[in-house]
Amino acid sequence: MHRRTLLAGLALPALAQAQPGFPNRPIRMVVPYSPGGQSDTVARLVAPKMAEYLGGSIIVENRTGAGGTIAAGLVVQAPADGYTLLFESFAFVVVPLIHHGLTFSYETDFAPIGQAVALPYVLATRKSFPATDLASFIAAVKATPGATYGTPGIGTPGHLAGVLLAQKAGIRLEHVPYRGGADAARDCGAGNIDAVIITANSIKPFIDDSRATGIALTSAEQRGTLAALPPMAATFPGFDLTSWNGLFAAATTPAPIRARLEAALAHATTDAETVRRLALTGNDAVSASAEAFGAIIRRDRAVVRQIVTETGMKID
Repeated sequence: MHRRTLLAGLALPALAQAQPGFPNRPIRMVVPYSPGGQSDTVARLVAPKMAEYLGGSIIVENRTGAGGTIAAGLVVQAPADGYTLLFESFAFVVVPLIHHGLTFSYETDFAPIGQAVALPYVLATRKSFPATDLASFIAAVKATPGATYGTPGIGTPGHLAGVLLAQKAGIRLEHVPYRGGADAARDCGAGNIDAVIITANSIKPFIDDSRATGIALTSAEQRGTLAALPPMAATFPGFDLTSWNGLFAAATTPAPIRARLEAALAHATTDAETVRRLALTGNDAVSASAEAFGAIIRRDRAVVRQIVTETGMKID
């Protein structure tokens, strides 16, 4: 762990004492997605340990719809007192760039509390595709332009990683959006599409039984349940599109309350049993300060903004 993260972690308990009356009623952790999905699973794993630290209770509430903007809008409209929080994914940086007509700002109306997990995506191919690594994948696509790749949908990290890979490698890939990573994985395993860029958890069973071939990770480093695969950054330095989940409060939430919540999240993501259970779902627990998480969000937003601008990607 970096020295800055360690120092921040040591300072958090002291800051947290600045608000001794918080919480005195249940906290709502609003998840923009359905029960059982990636974000919901992580939220329900970290919430109990956060509640333990806070000495209160946390209720995970699923508010789906409109690409996550319904849940985000609910948090923005609630009192900025730390009792209504947003638990979001990488979509936090994508949604405002491809959705139009939002009445609030993801960039200025929210304050990051902390990152909970990191989740690299995986480039994998159908069994018969002539590639075993990134170099041979690029060569094969150049020889037959227009190879198809499936993702969990438009604007997801898999979609963005495919666009970025095509730009950096000078190849043409045809995006095939699915309703989820599991559907894309099944089609790849059946040989119906050439490749996928989805989570390790979705594609790993197909790689394990040789129905698909793992090629590379979209993260800058080797991590997750398929950490043996090389990162794309080994071929294209600086390549990093890693999905994540993190906690946000309304931007005007008092600093002592945000610090207490930050300490609670750090308590959860360093708990050995919680880390183990997160790993079983394909997630790497992360213990980073709100400041460090904010820096990640700014970097990711810049990368996504460039891709969206160059491709004209949007959802009306």
